[in-house]
Amino acid sequence: MKEQPNIRYIKNTDIDYNKWDNCLNNSPNQHIYAASWYLDRATDNWDALVMGDYDFIMPLPVRKKWGISYVYQPDYCQQLGIFPAPSEEITRHFFQKISQLFKYCDTQVNTKTPVENTSVHLKVSPRTNYILSLNMNYAGLFSGYSPDTRKNLKKAHKKNLSFVAGIQLDDYLQLKAENPWREITEEDWNTAKRLIAFGLYKGIGRIYGIYTAANELCAAGYFCQYGNRVTFHDSVSNKTGKKSGAMRLLIDGFIRENAGKKTMLDFEGSTVPGIAHFFSGFGSYPETYFRVKYNGLPLPLRWIKS
Repeated sequence: MKEQPNIRYIKNTDIDYNKWDNCLNNSPNQHIYAASWYLDRATDNWDALVMGDYDFIMPLPVRKKWGISYVYQPDYCQQLGIFPAPSEEITRHFFQKISQLFKYCDTQVNTKTPVENTSVHLKVSPRTNYILSLNMNYAGLFSGYSPDTRKNLKKAHKKNLSFVAGIQLDDYLQLKAENPWREITEEDWNTAKRLIAFGLYKGIGRIYGIYTAANELCAAGYFCQYGNRVTFHDSVSNKTGKKSGAMRLLIDGFIRENAGKKTMLDFEGSTVPGIAHFFSGFGSYPETYFRVKYNGLPLPLRWIKS
């Protein structure tokens, strides 16, 4: 009989952060969302599954409701899962361990975590992200833009707008506060603020802005680099910015500034057709990751969460 892998459930206070981040940093499928400092700021609490001596790791954001602990998917964490890229067998063992520990799990796993054939009773649904390699000159990247994107950029350039790299966090937050695109809780607001502020502090994050001729900030976006991937984490436009196409100028400006680098621009994707169309217009291409749900709750809670 084949020996079962040694997968341990480790509480947050007992995680070796140095070994954790070293494993992640050496993973070809590394994502900023699984970095210890990021999880500390994005989750209420996170524990972990660890195989061997941090040979494979899986973050588990955990909450409790009705006296039952469960694994949840935090905002601002698009893809978690197992690092480095596991085999189907290793994935199966990890999710078997989760089903032994928790009655409910709702998580999104990275593109290299093969969850479709794990033989565990999982509900798996594909989701789409958009990415763009910047490893060519700007002319080459621009040639990959859609005709619609090129046409709208030409119109935006006539609006006398200015692209500025490195705007202040307070200016960005004020623009977001004045132009909410959805209702946001105080908890969500504080999480976003913590993540952006720490990214700026570490020197891996930067806020870009578009200003009008009257020096009005009309659009801005936060980009953060981890390894060779830069993620477009957050953005905002006011009415002037939306009307003038400022967000296209902002993304185009970022691409122009970083063209030729061995960097992957991660748009964070969207299941909203209009947003997906917007991102794909810059020549980005889709990659699939998965939302995974396990529901072993007792009835009638199982029906409620289904």
